[in-house]
Amino acid sequence: MSYQKEDLIKYRLEKSAITFNEAKSLAKSGFWGGCANRLYYSCFYCVTALLVKDDVSASTHNGVRTEFFRRYIKTEILDREYSSLYTNLMSKRQESDYDDFLEFKQEDILPLIEEVEKFLQIIRAQIESK
Repeated sequence: MSYQKEDLIKYRLEKSAITFNEAKSLAKSGFWGGCANRLYYSCFYCVTALLVKDDVSASTHNGVRTEFFRRYIKTEILDREYSSLYTNLMSKRQESDYDDFLEFKQEDILPLIEEVEKFLQIIRAQIESK
């Protein structure tokens, strides 16, 4: 099945929004590892929508991060803080998924929710401006 580019962008942005809401629900329940995971994926889906908009292909999580940095941060289209946030979330997601005996606390994750919300708004605005 083939999809139109705009359909894929819309789908990924919707998936990003749903995943962000999942993160907020997990935070309310105190599931900080799950919240970190969903915050990362919310950003991941949004960034992949931006890459699709610009006809950029990346097949791995590291590839998405590399292309995001190369095309939007290094060129100063977006502020460096967004690359730092994305990398931090990616690390937390990997730690949460793969490190034994790691338990995130509220103070580790709760401040990231507001940062991610801003990140998503900035990426969506970038997509809409093209």
